[in-house]
Amino acid sequence: MDFSEYFRIVNLVVAVIMILGGIIQFFPIGFKSVIIGIYVMLFGAITGLLEFQIPPHVSRYASFLFSFLGRGIFYIFIGCIILDEGFLAISAGSIVGLVGVIYAILEFIPSIEPPANMREADAGWGAEQV
Repeated sequence: MDFSEYFRIVNLVVAVIMILGGIIQFFPIGFKSVIIGIYVMLFGAITGLLEFQIPPHVSRYASFLFSFLGRGIFYIFIGCIILDEGFLAISAGSIVGLVGVIYAILEFIPSIEPPANMREADAGWGAEQV
């Protein structure tokens, strides 16, 4: 069974939550919180854009985003960054982190295939053209 559309929806929802989590990071305004917020919003935008188009440099330099385990660990990392004081930050960080844990578990369930955009970009380790 192909779950590609479901994974696309989940990834887009996570991308929106990341962007909202980045906005939440701005408050209270401080240098550190603004920098973290910008990075989290940038990662959210990249995550969302990967569902529509995969630039060649991304598949080469961020190949971890094209496996369940790599994307799961990335989501857990971003979820931990989003976690902060306040209900919204805790909710956003927990949702992103939970999706990351689920993705990491899916790596070890062979009956569930990665979504189409992950399969197309995955050329395997060391597949760079010289």
